[in-house]
Amino acid sequence: MPKVLRIINRFNLGGPTYNAAYLTKHLGEEYRTVLIGGDKEENEDSSDFILKQIGVKPILIPEMRRSISYNSDIRAYYKIKHIIDRFKPDIVHTHASKAGSLGRMAARNAGVPVIVHTFHGHVFHSYFGKTKTTIYKQIERRLAKASTRIIALSEKQKSELCQEHRICSPEKISVIPLGFDLQRFQENKEQKRKAFRTKYHVADDEVAIGIVGRLVPVKNHDFFLMAIKKVLDHKPGKVKAFIVGDGERKDDLMMLAGQLDIPFSVGADNSAGKPLVFTSWEKQVDVVNAGLDIVCLTSLNEGTPVSLIEAQASGKPVVSTQVGGIENVVLPNQTALLSPKDDLELFSRNLLQLIVSPEEREMLGQQGWDWVSDRFHYTRLVKDMRNLYEELLLKQSSSLHHKVL
Repeated sequence: MPKVLRIINRFNLGGPTYNAAYLTKHLGEEYRTVLIGGDKEENEDSSDFILKQIGVKPILIPEMRRSISYNSDIRAYYKIKHIIDRFKPDIVHTHASKAGSLGRMAARNAGVPVIVHTFHGHVFHSYFGKTKTTIYKQIERRLAKASTRIIALSEKQKSELCQEHRICSPEKISVIPLGFDLQRFQENKEQKRKAFRTKYHVADDEVAIGIVGRLVPVKNHDFFLMAIKKVLDHKPGKVKAFIVGDGERKDDLMMLAGQLDIPFSVGADNSAGKPLVFTSWEKQVDVVNAGLDIVCLTSLNEGTPVSLIEAQASGKPVVSTQVGGIENVVLPNQTALLSPKDDLELFSRNLLQLIVSPEEREMLGQQGWDWVSDRFHYTRLVKDMRNLYEELLLKQSSSLHHKVL
């Protein structure tokens, strides 16, 4: 029975956690899988409920943090190395940057036969300055040489990794999109819609616009607030915007909302009559999406944006910047209206277009489920990954056989 050690950066809400959890649970009885990872950051919500719901019990490595820390990173490395030495996996599969660095180094030094890494987005633009970005690229190129296979989440991401950033050759990269349990976004939608809109005092004739994600610089929430300001200045009717999530920029964003003269509330209690609500984290994203009419994303850089997959699974139209792998996640002009990341005028016009046209919102929303239901379901993810593992293990076995001969 092949053994797989799966390593993830941290157990926070997001695509990587879902991806790792579903693969750990559903890969099949023919594999034995152990999942390890770091804890969430202080300003992030925990994903414990995700793991508990599907019956996955991970090993926690508290020292594996998102930020660079020599002492913590060394301790995390040796903990991973110790687990590898005891478990003796046939495959080590790392997810995201920190796990990818420490996990691949430990696996290489332990002589693990197959080393796989998944890029859940990347930090090669819109995160750091030029010098730090160059250093990260050099590190990833070296780690790619130690990897048996690299996984990109979209063709766009594969192109960026190979052609733009030159991390490795295209032959070394397989494209395997994320997968989720999307059926819950189709269930009891009217009941969920009523619950959300009652909680946040959204009138039946009010258009609810939401953006879901961490409040960090790369998500570019300033852009979202400036677009909402333009929308409100046009007075297109009753509009209410929601910033769903939390993070390091929350105070800055509330200050910007004040500077833009957008009345806002924090939470549901004082949200009546306010055109903007900071909800903090909402674990039941299916309830949030049911209550919204339009879902936005304003990121400067994205791999596979989970919020847009979930929006389409909920039958909601999308207004987004066109960056990273977004064009592989939505259908432009069929499920989403896209604009360049620095084009505030076009983004605002797209948003206004959907606000004033319930018919177009309905048309774009209806096509979302058909687009994502099979393409981004976890059963497809598991099947693709199992096929890849079998291919890599077969090649490894064949290589060893030839060496013996």
